[in-house]
Amino acid sequence: MQFDQSRLKPVKSILVSQPEPTTPNSPYHELAKKYGIKVDFRPFIQIEPITIKDFRKQKINILDHSAVIFTSQNAVKHFFSICKESKIEMPIETKYFCVTEQTANFLQKFIVVRKRKIFHGNKTAVDLFPLLKKHKAEKFLFPCSNIRKEEIPEFMSKNGFNYSEMVLYKTVASDLSDLTDVNYDVLAFFSPSGIKSLLENFPDFKQNNTRIAAFGPTTAGAVKEAGLVLDIEAPMPNAPSMTGALEAYIKLANKLK
Repeated sequence: MQFDQSRLKPVKSILVSQPEPTTPNSPYHELAKKYGIKVDFRPFIQIEPITIKDFRKQKINILDHSAVIFTSQNAVKHFFSICKESKIEMPIETKYFCVTEQTANFLQKFIVVRKRKIFHGNKTAVDLFPLLKKHKAEKFLFPCSNIRKEEIPEFMSKNGFNYSEMVLYKTVASDLSDLTDVNYDVLAFFSPSGIKSLLENFPDFKQNNTRIAAFGPTTAGAVKEAGLVLDIEAPMPNAPSMTGALEAYIKLANKLK
């Protein structure tokens, strides 16, 4: 893993732009303990549901669809919330396609799973494609955020699926006004929205010696497009996680063996 030697400076503090993990054995907590550094957490983005009025403006009849695609727990939660508010009860015959098993399990909070037809992939949207092809006759509904990845809409359009896209929640910048500064050695980001939030909250932000870590190519691209220096990129061949990439940098920067 290559780092810019001119910016290889000791790390004593990291701000992770996500909620603090609820498990005590989080890799971030382990990292802080192992290297004696400060690791703080603060979500730079938040999810807001759309109003029932904005939902109706989309003129989508949920019950016209025989299958629903879920890419996150947020999508599940906001979908069934809008159903409840609209007094819609999903038919028992409805098929559900979830990106991960975890998302599929989350459905238990809203429906009786054992009576439903639920399919799930392993990790990414691409995992769902073979499953979707087997059920191409269905009319699909894709509940999503105002900011979403292109894989599923592109796949559905390219392969001639009958589907509707329905925006149910928005990804917006968090109010970080109580953070009088962002004086951390490293800022860790996980989405382009996080970078956008940083610049919206701190329009005069000067990176200087602050190192920026980014997870995923789209986040890395957003860092560069914003005119910032990308110091730590994950995943990398020897560091598949953000904490792995951070640790690799800390070992070198703090001159540890």
